[in-house]
Amino acid sequence: MNQMVNTWIEVCALTEIAPDTGACALINGQQVAVFRMREDNRIYAIGNHDPASGANVLSRGIVGDLQGERVVASPIYKQHYSLATGRCIEDAQYQVPAYPVQVVDGTIFVGSVPQKTYITTPQAREEKMRLVMVGNGLAGMRMLEELLEIAPDLYEIEVFGAEPHGNYNRIMLSPVLSGEKKLDDIMLHPHSWYAERGITFNAGDEVVKIDRKRRLVVGKSGYTTSYDRLVIATGSSPVVLPLPGRELDGVTTFRDIYDINKMIDASENYQHAVVIGGGLLGLEAAHGLNKRGMKVTVIHLMDRLMERQLDHVAADMLKTTLEQRGMRIELSAQTDKILGNERVTGILLKDGREIPADLVVMAVGIRPNIELAKSAGLHCERGVVVNDIMQTFDPRVYAVGECVQHRGIAYGLVEPLWGQAFVCATQLAERGSIQYRGTQLATQLKVSGVEVFSAGNLESDESCEDLVIRDPKRGIYKRLILNNNHVQGAVLYGDARDGSWYAELISEQTDISSIRNRLLFGRDFAMKQAS
Repeated sequence: MNQMVNTWIEVCALTEIAPDTGACALINGQQVAVFRMREDNRIYAIGNHDPASGANVLSRGIVGDLQGERVVASPIYKQHYSLATGRCIEDAQYQVPAYPVQVVDGTIFVGSVPQKTYITTPQAREEKMRLVMVGNGLAGMRMLEELLEIAPDLYEIEVFGAEPHGNYNRIMLSPVLSGEKKLDDIMLHPHSWYAERGITFNAGDEVVKIDRKRRLVVGKSGYTTSYDRLVIATGSSPVVLPLPGRELDGVTTFRDIYDINKMIDASENYQHAVVIGGGLLGLEAAHGLNKRGMKVTVIHLMDRLMERQLDHVAADMLKTTLEQRGMRIELSAQTDKILGNERVTGILLKDGREIPADLVVMAVGIRPNIELAKSAGLHCERGVVVNDIMQTFDPRVYAVGECVQHRGIAYGLVEPLWGQAFVCATQLAERGSIQYRGTQLATQLKVSGVEVFSAGNLESDESCEDLVIRDPKRGIYKRLILNNNHVQGAVLYGDARDGSWYAELISEQTDISSIRNRLLFGRDFAMKQAS
């Protein structure tokens, strides 16, 4: 039997591969991933082809220690492959070839013939890895909580926050505006929380640059720090309409504590407020200002309020409720100009009408904050593009929250962000096997004190059936859209107790034929009768 002759093939200079990273080389027509370790400059070489995903990606994976072995994590499915032997830690059916390596006069050479075993003695990690998180909003901090629960001692952690505060619950800004809560009531992670856990917190120092080649993060203050793993959680920014007069005093968005304080100050000194946008945020702003005694007008471009969540009937009921509380609602209306000299005095609509305003609040949507990621050379579309384990184009860099685009979707609701945070935490803890597959969107909330729920597809056609209960006197409306004995969509107004159950039926596509006649009356009644 002829035995293949091993020859040493020159790859590159040792210094051309950064410590704890890999490079791809072509050895006898085969892609080989060559890795350089930081601690002792030891070099490893294994096949670049990940058999679990079928992609040539292992050279882009993250190296580390796992179960006493030095391994590389596939950037796609996160299986770990031993750098010494090529075996898959999680699944014995997967194996990649391991190649002999030597360094001569500062040049790396890889043997042309793979070998079955390549014995090495991995050294224990003496220093903690450095984890830096850019942003300290809801998604990022939820991820950090999960990580500290799973692997509290794995990283030395540093967090940058653009605002001087700790992490507060942005969902609860509306009660702060209406006077029902104060800032302290919605603070989730005060400065002391970071200090107690040994986390360096750079409050009020926005990150302005990420140097991926040198693995450095630079703050606006000029402060620079290094990372082994980086999490981008920069969130989103409110959309500002390009209207003449938008720079006037008294024009604001509804996104953070600064906006809330500006609105509260206006409510104490002025009378008329205009809110541009009849979605959830706009109505919450209107409700808060109304509670503080201002005369509020809501301007909405569409023909119904909350058109993404409500059908026409529920939207009409909501409009009636808000008008009964003293608000003015203008639908199918478009703002042409904001009036005033130094401070806003009103708005001009496209149809020529003028509406007085001492305060104008723009609440017309959000836009993922991706400029920092784009400037770092990461792949971005509408958001920072991530895979199913929340990795960006760079496998050392993860991203979570409203700045993220996953499978073409950028989420703006809380529930998807929690799922992203958990998956990201398990991956960073080096215990990851789960993946984020996306979230079936469902909205359950209180709009100006009214319970509202919606989920699924609310557009019905000839193949659909509508089940409806409407009680105007009690302010209750329920509509279920059925398609082939499955719930396709649901809208609840005034009573949303069974929203989570309907969302489950939609998500799992449960056959409801046996409970169809009782479906509208809620889970308890329907399931009790069925049993």
